[in-house]
Amino acid sequence: MSISIKNIGLTDYVDALQLQKKTHQAVTDGDSDAMISCEHPHVFTFGKSADKNNLLIDSNFLESINATTHQIDRGGDITYHGPGQLVCYPIINLRKRGIGVKKYVEILEESIIITLKEFNIDAYQIHNLTGIWVGKKPLTPRKIGAIGIRIKQGVSMHGFALNISTNLDYFKYINPCGITDKNVTSMLEEGIECTPNEFFQRFTKTFCKLIS
Repeated sequence: MSISIKNIGLTDYVDALQLQKKTHQAVTDGDSDAMISCEHPHVFTFGKSADKNNLLIDSNFLESINATTHQIDRGGDITYHGPGQLVCYPIINLRKRGIGVKKYVEILEESIIITLKEFNIDAYQIHNLTGIWVGKKPLTPRKIGAIGIRIKQGVSMHGFALNISTNLDYFKYINPCGITDKNVTSMLEEGIECTPNEFFQRFTKTFCKLIS
């Protein structure tokens, strides 16, 4: 089954969400699966189980750093999106492919980890913590990617965000995904230079292979 690839570049979160919803409906109605990649202007999003106290700043400070907030219907807590971060929204008919939710998340995680390995970054998962991590013991694990999805009518929405050359200062204003005892990082912070689109092109090849 084919996957239609859409790279929409730097796009306001609300506009990308509307495109997601439109594409989700089309896939639900029988169109080919799709994958949307983009970057967003500075925005903090709250998942369905988010604790609003994990946003550590008030509305005045939010305005001063040129950021907005949105409550959305994905799983998970609060996360940050901004320039230099690859945001990927796979809209996949899992029912048609015979893939369960757990398996789908595993394919997402494995695809990201394999692609990071191609850029000489060793990444892994942590039991009971979603997302992608780097940094071996005795170092504190550093989160390089966040995952938050929703399955509606057997079709996936939302997806993952991977820090490529992201301004990590913005993570100081939240408890990312509600986690307070671990750090965040980016590919650039780990010494690797690439663009979100370069990573996305490699990720797409791996993801399409694993999900077929």
